[in-house]
Amino acid sequence: MAFQPKAICLDMDGTILNHDNTITEHTLQVIQQLRQQGIRVFIVTGRSLKEVYDAAPADIELDGLVTSNGMITYRGKDKIAEYELSPRIVKDVIQLAQQDQIYYEVHPNNHHRWALQADYSYMEAMIAQEKPEDVGVHEWTDRVAAMDGDILWPETYQEQKAAKLYCFASDHEQMQAWIAKLEQLKQDADFTTSSSSPHNVEVMAAGINKATGIQILLEHYQLRPEEALAMGDSNNDIPMMKYVGYPVAMKNATNEIKALAEEITAADNDEEGACQYLQKWLQI
Repeated sequence: MAFQPKAICLDMDGTILNHDNTITEHTLQVIQQLRQQGIRVFIVTGRSLKEVYDAAPADIELDGLVTSNGMITYRGKDKIAEYELSPRIVKDVIQLAQQDQIYYEVHPNNHHRWALQADYSYMEAMIAQEKPEDVGVHEWTDRVAAMDGDILWPETYQEQKAAKLYCFASDHEQMQAWIAKLEQLKQDADFTTSSSSPHNVEVMAAGINKATGIQILLEHYQLRPEEALAMGDSNNDIPMMKYVGYPVAMKNATNEIKALAEEITAADNDEEGACQYLQKWLQI
């Protein structure tokens, strides 16, 4: 590869995570080998910080983390930028989700994700069914784990800073109708939406995405976007792929991501495709 990056931005789900939502030891070793060569390594994900460490070792060494699709950015484990959703937007989206029986999770900036106890029954009924064929394995298992105790169920609205709302529907047509309703809500409220699959949408502060988080980290390390490589697979990676100098798509990426890529990995995320690509580049 002729391109010589000074920073590498790695998505998690569908990229460095396999379908069991884990990072292999081999991948972790390659990440550290990159850093030993003086290359900055950032994880750039839709996950919250807690969700990152649900999948990554607590002692993983990184140069930066962009979480919740750009809502919070860390240098190492030090928070250097933070945004939050308006409480009014959070309440409005929850109310609409209740009306349409859309699965939702509120992701606070510094607390455990939650949904209202009154909505448990319809959300449980959705996840209790057999996984639809077109729903991704990791997306479904995350929801199953959430219903099994990974999210909290308060009786009343929680007054906390919210990084994002994650919304899911097992029926993709229901999700598309829900996204259209959110677009209508945008006429009276200022927020951004991003989807990583046909079955989900995330609600975030306006103008915030993975690229804005990467920008903060690159400026901190006095690097330019042209000096960064990014690897991703889903459509919430589009801003990131457009921003960096060398975008690389996973074999399992969406067509939209592949169309933006300079290269496509030879293997998918269950075959350590990102690791193999970086290892080949490192010649190790």
